[in-house]
Amino acid sequence: MTRLNGHPFLVNADLIKHVEAIPDTTLTLVTGEKLVVLETCGAVLARTLAWRASLLREAWPTADLALLAHGAHANAVAHD
Repeated sequence: MTRLNGHPFLVNADLIKHVEAIPDTTLTLVTGEKLVVLETCGAVLARTLAWRASLLREAWPTADLALLAHGAHANAVAHD
């Protein structure tokens, strides 16, 4: 994320309780701490989802192949 003064910093996405634009984008953490950032709510969401996806890809590198195989199997069963 980026502070209003332009300095980048990292936020533990697991600690974000909610994000709102009031009018600046404000992250409220589960600890009650509030952080104001330059990014939009949509950008915070996109970064959080990208981070979580990267964790899943690292933990299960073959997930894409497994999901494709599962989808192919499900389609074959549905057409039987």
